[in-house]
Amino acid sequence: MPKLLNINTYHYRRGGSDVVYLEHGALFEEAGWESAYFAMHHPKNDETPWSRYFVDEIELGHSYSLARKLSIAKQIIRSSTHAKAINRLLDDFPADVAHVHNIRHHIAPNILAELKRRGARVVLTVHDLKMCCPAYRMVDGSNKVCEACKPNKVWNCTTKRCMHGSLPLSALISIESAIHRLDGSYSRNVDRLVCPSRFYLEKHVEWGWPREQLIYIPNDFAVPSVDTVPAPGDYLCYFGRLSFEKGVATVVRACAAAGMPLQIVGEGPEEEDLRKLAAETGAQVVFHGRQSGEALFSVVRGARACVLASEWYENAPKSVLEAFGLGKVVIGADIGGISEMITPGETGWLFPSGDAQALGQVLKAVLTTSDTKLVEMGGKAMAFARGEFSTDLYLKRMMTLYEELGIAT
Repeated sequence: MPKLLNINTYHYRRGGSDVVYLEHGALFEEAGWESAYFAMHHPKNDETPWSRYFVDEIELGHSYSLARKLSIAKQIIRSSTHAKAINRLLDDFPADVAHVHNIRHHIAPNILAELKRRGARVVLTVHDLKMCCPAYRMVDGSNKVCEACKPNKVWNCTTKRCMHGSLPLSALISIESAIHRLDGSYSRNVDRLVCPSRFYLEKHVEWGWPREQLIYIPNDFAVPSVDTVPAPGDYLCYFGRLSFEKGVATVVRACAAAGMPLQIVGEGPEEEDLRKLAAETGAQVVFHGRQSGEALFSVVRGARACVLASEWYENAPKSVLEAFGLGKVVIGADIGGISEMITPGETGWLFPSGDAQALGQVLKAVLTTSDTKLVEMGGKAMAFARGEFSTDLYLKRMMTLYEELGIAT
């Protein structure tokens, strides 16, 4: 029976990459594989017997003592503690494949060399742009899209204060990135990079990654199967993390201008500011907090449309697929991988990223579009998602990749 080791920063559904990590492991368990997990300790982690191998939590935005800060700085670059932890796990679980998701700034990448040394094939799903950009989002300290570090000018991360606007943090991440590029922490130890969007694949090629090391495998999604498209409601729905790069403030402003109610499902550092903005603009906003399962799906099904107004190079957000799978059209920012998922006028609409006025005009059009037309578009969106991004197809593509790497499946 093949053994799959799943590696990620968090072991709970904090964001899209964490969901993929957990669902990927569970999917292969259902397919007859043995799955193990390796992550950080965190108060919100799901319970798992594998937590005895987990490493201590690191959060770059937290306040730590000077001694702890120095320890973290060292561990971000190279950690003997993390190497020992992964080897303890491998002693008990000799993995055939180690599938890595997000480990940036939290789990030292020298574990990748340990995995290779112990005979595991290493696959890494590219959830963000860490393999290119030191600060992983290609957004600078002023929250603007930036590619100044291309291809190896990592000091620009420091001068632009790209990590939380902090000079010390940005300098640390610049140093980290420079060292990892020089010693090949990723390039020498990862057999294949999985890109969920064609945009990310081409962006990595632009930044110097060999095309043969990259493969396009889109995400799947899982929502309740429905026979009919639900009737459109009267509100706009956003579900996802509440952080600046998601552009939710732009959505609030656009909803206020268009007079369209907004329902938000999710949590994150921007929540308090978004509540204040809603009060200031007079936007009709309902905050549901973090929800999952039927509680989330019921809000999505009741919407007129869903929105993803990202203001960074978004990858291939599962929220678009989940909305499509529930028969809802999606209004997306024309940036990153979003634009390759939405066909304007067929499955949704696109607007220029960051442009609240343009989004407001789209919302007015959605409000005046007939329910019949929205149901027709929702049906096309549902068919597209279920045809191109099914779980069965995702499993088949991943199995084929693992077989190409010499793993008997």
